[in-house]
Amino acid sequence: MPSTRTHAPRGALVFDMRQLGRQAGTALTQTRIVPAPEDLRLELIGVPVGADVALEVRFEAVSEGVLATGTAIAPLAGECARCLTPLTSSVTASFQELFLYADGRHDKHDRHDKHDRHDRHDDSDEQDDEELYYLDGDLLDLEPVFRDAVVLALPMSPLCREDCPGLCAECGVPLADAGPGHTHEAATDPRWAALQQLGDQESNHQDRRAGAIDLQEG
Repeated sequence: MPSTRTHAPRGALVFDMRQLGRQAGTALTQTRIVPAPEDLRLELIGVPVGADVALEVRFEAVSEGVLATGTAIAPLAGECARCLTPLTSSVTASFQELFLYADGRHDKHDRHDKHDRHDRHDDSDEQDDEELYYLDGDLLDLEPVFRDAVVLALPMSPLCREDCPGLCAECGVPLADAGPGHTHEAATDPRWAALQQLGDQESNHQDRRAGAIDLQEG
């Protein structure tokens, strides 16, 4: 099983299929450590640019092209969705995609031109064609498929731990650090603060009045 390491990001995910050939049923497995390309991330977590990604791909020649089946293991860095604490982790992404031979694309367009030379292309056919992947001669560029697989495998709400209690709603401190006894006194609604002050003043006035009456009676 050949294993190679490349330091050229633009070519790290490009594979030469000359060794595989075009005989249907032949297969080739390759492993690589590749630097992560840019923008492999969601809002809270992602793969650091240039980080080592372990890649294993099995290429199988079929009649239409090359079937690529593989897995990628990538390191992750981000922050917890509940307490915003920095975290590190890893993700394993799997993928399978058929890459068609480029000459098959030319043959398809030639046949289409012969039968529909005077007709407009159907929009759905053009959209389907855009979603297909083709080899560039003997070169297979795995980056689009690799990128989609890794991004789809990223957690939407990463957690530093499964039972992370999050942040205190009052002061914002991580509850895991604050401990179970962390509490706050109930805050007085400002709308009632003025009434409370008037009530206290009325109570003091009544106390002084009662004291004055006691002195007079005494």
